[in-house]
Amino acid sequence: MSVKMDHLLEELQRILRPDQVSTNPTILEHHSKDESYHTGSSPDIVVFPEESEEVSAIVKVADATETPIIPFGLGSSLEGHVIPYERGITIDFSEMNKVVEVREKDFLVTVQPGVTRSKLNKELKKYGLFFTVDPGADATLGGMAATNASGTTSVKYGVMTDQVHDLEVVTPNGDIIHTGNLAQKSSSGYDLNSLYVGSEGTLGCITELTLKVYGIPEHIMAARVSFPTIDDAVEAVVSILQAGVPIARVELVDEASIRQVNRFSETDYKEKATLFLEFHGNEPGLKHDVAFTEEIVQDHQCEEILFEKDTAARTKLWEARHNLAYAYIHGNPGRKLMVTDVCVPISELAGAIRHGREKIEALDFEAGIVGHVGDGNYHALLMIDTENPDELQKAEQFNKEIVDYALARGGTCTGEHGVGSGKMKYLEQEHGQALQVMESIKAALDPKGLMNPNKLIAKKGV
Repeated sequence: MSVKMDHLLEELQRILRPDQVSTNPTILEHHSKDESYHTGSSPDIVVFPEESEEVSAIVKVADATETPIIPFGLGSSLEGHVIPYERGITIDFSEMNKVVEVREKDFLVTVQPGVTRSKLNKELKKYGLFFTVDPGADATLGGMAATNASGTTSVKYGVMTDQVHDLEVVTPNGDIIHTGNLAQKSSSGYDLNSLYVGSEGTLGCITELTLKVYGIPEHIMAARVSFPTIDDAVEAVVSILQAGVPIARVELVDEASIRQVNRFSETDYKEKATLFLEFHGNEPGLKHDVAFTEEIVQDHQCEEILFEKDTAARTKLWEARHNLAYAYIHGNPGRKLMVTDVCVPISELAGAIRHGREKIEALDFEAGIVGHVGDGNYHALLMIDTENPDELQKAEQFNKEIVDYALARGGTCTGEHGVGSGKMKYLEQEHGQALQVMESIKAALDPKGLMNPNKLIAKKGV
């Protein structure tokens, strides 16, 4: 270890307990990667703070020694967000996992960043409440805010930025600030909540979140609908949304992905393009929404529609969808999963998915399309041999082609996965001169470039 690293380790051991600081090779390796296909890189040190003041002290040490800081939740991100390519200190927030306060009358909850979505909903259930954002993985709330996560319920309830009332953030110089308040709305000052949500740890470390929560619906019903073609399924979604049906979830799973679901989850779903739907509401309203939806899907050549009221059956349905990535991995040993996403206006959705499907069919490896299509977001899952340069090149070209298509139609290069290191190359194409504004914000708030460097915003000259 270098003299600088020796000094850094001594400083961190001075402000934290011995068990909160690690250079153990296994722990370093665990923090060298996320769930993406991107090449890993280990940090120099991993720290496990338990409170905001400790995070502040860690950041002040990093600032004084000009050491990079990489915030880490569960490592479930998909674009290399937490990979420390410039080494430095990874701050693991797993020990900051307290539900601080439930304000049930205000429909608000305050949590530390290491609280997972499932842990929060288990606590909220006591109050008849739930937190809506469901990205599939049981991610931490801090990580979900950092990437502006969304997921299956965003079509009805919105994405992560819609749920954030206040963040406690440790800035790059170690100050602790709050970005919002407990009020339902505010016209006071710049919207710092929106600045920090989606900033991917490049502007500071989120150490506490105050989030909007909702009453658990009186009735919930799920449905699985199969179609002869993926075009029929997508057009059905567009028609459902245009009809104003307040659907809570609408997920597309293509034929290839249903095949993977059946193998992994031991289901016997018809292997056709399929929509997974869910409705929330009171009993009379739900009956009307379900009947209207059934009429709409029949107009789009629906081959089969099955409804699930039972909690266990609904859970099995959504587990099958959420486990799809693992189904692909399990079904393709020796290969790595590359997941990419784009988002387009609803009117462009059918064409975008058709284009993506055509490009996938030209590939010579296993791939599928799924997505939270209710808000125009779709995902491509590609199983690639990362040791094969030809396959890597084909996968990257596919990614570029679907991004180009989305951007040409007013969409975005990523609807929810975030930029990380994987999609920085598309930001200038998407944002034009507005990217310079983002670079100016980064330079002003993190002048030394130590907060998660070369993620989201590239260092000049890199």
